[in-house]
Amino acid sequence: MPQPAKNAAKKRPIPTRRWPVVKGGKMPAPAHAGAEDDVKITALKLPPETLSPEMDAYFKKCDEKLGFVPNVLKAFAFDDGKLKAFVDYRHQLVQNAANLSKLEIEMIATVVSSQNRCFYCITAHGNAVRQLGDPVLGEMMVMNYRAARLNKRQRAMLDFAVKLTNAPWEVEEEDRERLRGAGFNDRDIWDIASVAAFYNMTNRLASATDMRPNSVYHGQAR
Repeated sequence: MPQPAKNAAKKRPIPTRRWPVVKGGKMPAPAHAGAEDDVKITALKLPPETLSPEMDAYFKKCDEKLGFVPNVLKAFAFDDGKLKAFVDYRHQLVQNAANLSKLEIEMIATVVSSQNRCFYCITAHGNAVRQLGDPVLGEMMVMNYRAARLNKRQRAMLDFAVKLTNAPWEVEEEDRERLRGAGFNDRDIWDIASVAAFYNMTNRLASATDMRPNSVYHGQAR
């Protein structure tokens, strides 16, 4: 076997990039604390227009009940008609789902958003699951819903929403039959699909515009 030449240059390992050692044991403050996201909500320069009395009242109601107006609503405020359409359709999904609880709707929203890696929606809806369910469930929906100890109904619901998100062309009758076997009727299947479809739309809109979540979401229900 031929021996390598003695003068052959040796390959040096690529050095690992390390953060500088911080003296005194104190870590520097993070460069991004989230507060600026309450000022610059999207990457687009779309100044808000004057809200209609109905939407102005809705903003005030949000501020009264939540203590803030969700940034997604502020992002839509450049066009009152689009804002109203968004609010009305979301209201129909959340309030008029026949047999889905608010927690289940937020679980679908979080899991779909996790598949799409949508920063805004993972943050906002993960927070909602923490508040409606518990902090551990909220983190599981964000990271990996399959790690959660879900009942048959919830697992079938989320599996369907994920398949509809990742491979909608593969949805077949057996997928609908699995939902029926878990206790859902055909109206429920429509509602599950509607919620998943709606949040797939908002995920893409949020990602396209670099929509930023309200900083308050990060610390709630931890």
